[in-house]
Amino acid sequence: MSVKASSRGPARRTGFNRTKMEQGIRLFLEGLGDAVSSRDLRETPKLVARAFDEELLSGYASGTMPGLSPLAEAPPDAMVVVRGIRFVSVCRHHLLPFQGTASVAYLPARKLAGFSSMARLVEALARRLQIQEELSEQILDALEKALAPRGCACLLEAAHQCMTCRGANQRSSRVATLRLRGIFEKNGARRREVVALLHPSVNGGRMSR
Repeated sequence: MSVKASSRGPARRTGFNRTKMEQGIRLFLEGLGDAVSSRDLRETPKLVARAFDEELLSGYASGTMPGLSPLAEAPPDAMVVVRGIRFVSVCRHHLLPFQGTASVAYLPARKLAGFSSMARLVEALARRLQIQEELSEQILDALEKALAPRGCACLLEAAHQCMTCRGANQRSSRVATLRLRGIFEKNGARRREVVALLHPSVNGGRMSR
């Protein structure tokens, strides 16, 4: 199942100091000197600060660890896989966006989570200053805390502007990170099963190159 993160409603408060954010952006623009026209940038500090506060870093409004609300239904003895959750995050090293898809799986023990709540979890954790490796771990931390599953897994695939627009300038490159826990990490058959479900181009449990 593929899930598109739902459009957000009214902006939630992150607790950021918007005034200081605008001041910092204004100083950055002043550092560019005469290379750009100040007349064209009068509203830029306000617009940039608002974009980071209300959109790009809005995940901080969810608190340190966003939670999942378990469903009342008894869990089946079957793996749950949600593929293709779209996300946008911000690289904490260069303050440039990276975006892609998350595929999350877990093998229930006693609790289930709604599909939409898993998409909201990814969204809340992604819209922060992140690195992709830690984002994977944070998603699994939240799943384990809320559901205590027998196993869980997360595959993130994303294009990083700090790699496509600068540095190596590899415009078509994507970064994939895979994290496995519980039975998916310890049991070879289960590991091959979940990897094949998370990644559509897997053959025999290996990602195609």
